[in-house]
Amino acid sequence: MTQINLRVDDDVKLNAEKALKNMGLNMSTAINMFLVKVGREQRIPFDVNADPFYDPEHIAELERRLADMKAGRNVQIHELIKDDDK
Repeated sequence: MTQINLRVDDDVKLNAEKALKNMGLNMSTAINMFLVKVGREQRIPFDVNADPFYDPEHIAELERRLADMKAGRNVQIHELIKDDDK
């Protein structure tokens, strides 16, 4: 038997503990179940999707807008953005 140490956000841990308790499980049992399934199936046992923020089209649009800003085009000052030049 081995021990694994990991860091998890406090809220994530509390929410998971509550859900697992309702299922009659503790954190250690649930994590063991997850690891057994990963080992047997050789995959993450749920869908893992990329964050749409990093979609190539989105990144291209952000780069285009940044280039416009650097060139002085389409620049708008928003009340929530601090303008250091003032």
